[in-house]
Amino acid sequence: MFELDLSFYNWELFTNYILKGLLFSVQLTMIATIGGIVVGTILALMRLSGKSALVYPATFYVNTMRSIPLVMVILWFFLLIPILIGRPIGADLSATITFIAFEAAFFSEIVRAGIQSVPRGQAYAAEALGMTYGQNMRFIVLPQAFRNMIPVFMTQTIILFQDTSLVYAIGAYDLLKGFEIAGKNYGRPIETYILAAITYFVICFSLSKAVRKIQAKVAIIH
Repeated sequence: MFELDLSFYNWELFTNYILKGLLFSVQLTMIATIGGIVVGTILALMRLSGKSALVYPATFYVNTMRSIPLVMVILWFFLLIPILIGRPIGADLSATITFIAFEAAFFSEIVRAGIQSVPRGQAYAAEALGMTYGQNMRFIVLPQAFRNMIPVFMTQTIILFQDTSLVYAIGAYDLLKGFEIAGKNYGRPIETYILAAITYFVICFSLSKAVRKIQAKVAIIH
């Protein structure tokens, strides 16, 4: 009969196996979040521009990415990018590019909704003052929209952190991979997967609590 024994989990195991994967997962999350917001904002502005040459490609990209499972996109990028550029790029870089490209589609919808949440009267007032479309977005609409979007951005970032475990499929050394290797070396695969689940839960639950506090503050300001 299986008996749960977590006594083997110590600081040495954490520093030798888990820490490296945790750092990569956090790094991937942060880079994909920043890159996804930047690219997603561009996509959102393209979709709201009203120009067919910009609206249709952006819409196609967003809808396509949102309709495909992330693990498939990870595998496609990992296998196709080396063919296109003629040389391997490694699992870590491939994962980073994939996550930015994939998450941009989701952040795009968040940004688009945020922009549309700003009262149109403010945009009209800015136009009446002689502001261009770019100035209107930069100084009037986007600052308010991004403030409203902060809680949603953070929620999507939490989901993104959970999704980083999928880079396991291409052999990247993420948090889950660190637990798997530790389990093999210590002969405790079941316990290490349980510890992995607990670790993901603690991190994501803590971040969710932080999001609720920030959401309350933003709501008060709003």
